[in-house]
Amino acid sequence: MKRQRSNGPRNSDRMTLNDRMPGKRICKHLEGVENVDYKDHELLRKFMTERGKIMSRRTTYATAKQQRQIKRAIRRARIMGLLP
Repeated sequence: MKRQRSNGPRNSDRMTLNDRMPGKRICKHLEGVENVDYKDHELLRKFMTERGKIMSRRTTYATAKQQRQIKRAIRRARIMGLLP
């Protein structure tokens, strides 16, 4: 006895990876910046909430490398007393 197919989506109807991911997002704050410096407190403030927490990559659209640089710079600036 032959099994009937379900009425689900066929291969041609399925969403591809490109359909779900519209495009590459870039961090607007870091455009043109190669290295993040702890002395640039105005730039670092853009990556912090009002309460002083470091914002996530998801909200800032920073790459993993950029996020590590931001994290290090904010922590250094906190030690130096430039940021809360």
